[in-house]
Amino acid sequence: MKITRIRYYADPGSRPIFNQSSNLVTVETDQGITGIGEGGSRDTIVQCAAMLIGEDPGRIEHLWQLMYRGYFYPAGREKLHALGALDLALWDIKGKALAVPVYELLGGSTREHIECYSTGFTRQGSLKETARACIEAGFRAFRTSVADPEGDAPFNSRQMVQRTYERCQEIREGVGKDGDWAIDFHTRLDLPDAVRLATLIEPLDPYFVEDLVRSENPGVYRTLRGQVKVPIAVGEQFGDRWDSNELIEQRLIDYCRVTIPNAGGITEFHKLAALCETHYVGLVPHFTGPVSTAALVHACAAFPGPVLMEMTGAGPRSVPHLPRHFDFSRGKLWPNRRPGLGVEFDPKPLQMIAEVTERSRPIRLFNRPDGSITNW
Repeated sequence: MKITRIRYYADPGSRPIFNQSSNLVTVETDQGITGIGEGGSRDTIVQCAAMLIGEDPGRIEHLWQLMYRGYFYPAGREKLHALGALDLALWDIKGKALAVPVYELLGGSTREHIECYSTGFTRQGSLKETARACIEAGFRAFRTSVADPEGDAPFNSRQMVQRTYERCQEIREGVGKDGDWAIDFHTRLDLPDAVRLATLIEPLDPYFVEDLVRSENPGVYRTLRGQVKVPIAVGEQFGDRWDSNELIEQRLIDYCRVTIPNAGGITEFHKLAALCETHYVGLVPHFTGPVSTAALVHACAAFPGPVLMEMTGAGPRSVPHLPRHFDFSRGKLWPNRRPGLGVEFDPKPLQMIAEVTERSRPIRLFNRPDGSITNW
């Protein structure tokens, strides 16, 4: 089987952020099997896609290395998102070719379903009532964030810490003693106020606190770990495993929030998951587009450690160009038996913005004597 053509479609509902795109990519083969992926931007997709033309789509790890290392300089996070989109399509092809769901290729499912928590659950009156309704809808946890200032008022972090603490008290009452809740600090707070808020909410027993401070310097969690006792979740803004391996290996976090396709697709996410399992770190992937969420169901279903998936609102909305994507009900994601990623794509509602049919290798590649890739 050989890759013959790659097309890229603009999703009008996509977020205008390079590494949060939900644009669609299709990878076509000479045997009539087409894989579906999601993510990236036009320029990054085209650069990666041109390296795949004429290649065997079944050599997924080899092609991942080719796209990641083929231009010599390591892929940045925006390019990783495009690489991840194409990687999803390659796994989709392999699953379809073998007539099995992708999670079977990763060792099979370890769980019946994937528990979810809700970000932005539909308002149901007061904050307390909304949190209670979220748990009653079947979600494992209700998620909140650091309070916003009113109107155009400046962000006074000390005031916001106190206001957030009061809201968290209300949420804890809403979810009850058997319910769970979590909070995203959203990197808004400086270190002293992050520590102060984490200390204030400790008696309220949060499932985790996320992104306590800015993410540019992961090493700051060596300082935070000694001052914060609540479980820490980090990684929404990270990419491949080299962004977070030290946080995981040194047990500076409790949950990894890296998601697909940000990590570089299923190929890299599966390695990151193995790293997490080794060091007793759970997976709490950040929410993403519908195709990528379908991919996360497969990747998380095959992971034996703790998993909690983020969903927005009370559940998915219908997507005209994706008649089928992932299965969600009662606040949970459910693995299914559809081949590949289990996604059906109708390109007619979307505009095609790129098509790649010609192979391009602008930089010479070196191979070891056994044929594996090494750097130029």
